[in-house]
Amino acid sequence: MKSGRKSRRMPEHALAEAVSLAGALPDLDITGSEIVRLPKVQPGMLFGSGKIEELKARFAAAEVELVLVDGPVSPVQQRNLEKEWGVKLLDRTGLILEIFADRARTREGVLQVELAALSYQRTRLVRAWTHLERQRGGLGFVGGPGETQIEADRRAIDEEVVKIRRQLAKVVKTRELHRAARRKVPFPIVALVGYTNAGKSTLFNRMTGAEVLAKDMLFATLDPTMRGVELPSGKKVILSDTVGFISDLPTQLVAAFRATLEEVLEADLILHVRDIAHPETEEQAADVGDILESLGVDEGVPVFEVWNKIDLLAPPLREALEVQDARKPGVHAVSALTGEGLAGLLDAIGGALDEERSETVLTLPFSAGKARAWLHDQGVVQSEEQGDDGYLLRVRWSARQKAAFEGI
Repeated sequence: MKSGRKSRRMPEHALAEAVSLAGALPDLDITGSEIVRLPKVQPGMLFGSGKIEELKARFAAAEVELVLVDGPVSPVQQRNLEKEWGVKLLDRTGLILEIFADRARTREGVLQVELAALSYQRTRLVRAWTHLERQRGGLGFVGGPGETQIEADRRAIDEEVVKIRRQLAKVVKTRELHRAARRKVPFPIVALVGYTNAGKSTLFNRMTGAEVLAKDMLFATLDPTMRGVELPSGKKVILSDTVGFISDLPTQLVAAFRATLEEVLEADLILHVRDIAHPETEEQAADVGDILESLGVDEGVPVFEVWNKIDLLAPPLREALEVQDARKPGVHAVSALTGEGLAGLLDAIGGALDEERSETVLTLPFSAGKARAWLHDQGVVQSEEQGDDGYLLRVRWSARQKAAFEGI
């Protein structure tokens, strides 16, 4: 069910996206969907009394057990509607959290979901027991005399949040060590980003031969997956597949999943994969742009637009698109499903990552055997002389190799 909220989306397309979101949950049988226009949001019940009665009768007739509202529902509204309709109710944030919980695979992903869920759950603590004057009295070691149940629950959640943040910090620290080690291997990182269901995972599989979960389903990928790829030029790169972006992503989820998107901040090239056959491809692209900007992606990092799913377009539209592709730099029309246009994309990636190289002379002491061996392994040493105090090396390297060397 789509409630009225301001968005750059047409309500019909937003509702279709919401239905796809619901379809991403296993064992969920969708019995219907509709747009409910709200002239005025009712603080206690969201909808007006007439609409509530009408929906109650329809839910009972269809034996509905779960109602999804594609928009924000306050804790009070949720409790009142569940009581009135005799169903379980989830708003947009709750639904996305359920999907995240079902899809998260890595330790970091699981912790991020738990953190986001606790943040959401904390806002759901409404004073359900006020009329009972439910109190926890006591001896002082359970929170002190007169602590209400809601305060105890909130404190328990806060303690759990602190614990998870500590665990997450350890996981992130370990991943940073892995990333630091990867920086010493001078393979450029190419990150796939895009609106959810744009075809990133299918493209990733096509480019790497990997069997990452690729379904026509929103949020099919949550944890970033990385694979090495050798381009036609022989150049090696690391390809990273990331979670799909989505409009109106609740703020607590953006914060909780920021670490999942950190690979994008490390990228040397970003491939923005667009479902060019989608009626709101421009709006989806704008949403992706907003999130990339909020992440603080370096403006100097090149971005290619990969116009995916051209196989779904009618021939005249497809031809017009291919003409535009040829004229517009940084745009590549492809079909990840059929492989069409992929050769040109791979060539362009290789061209974009051909880094400028500079020459310099280094003086290394005899004790710097590790650094000297690294330089030779990279193939950047042009000449080497042995002096009284160490080695004199003339090197020709890229900015990335220089940065990696300085980190040794």
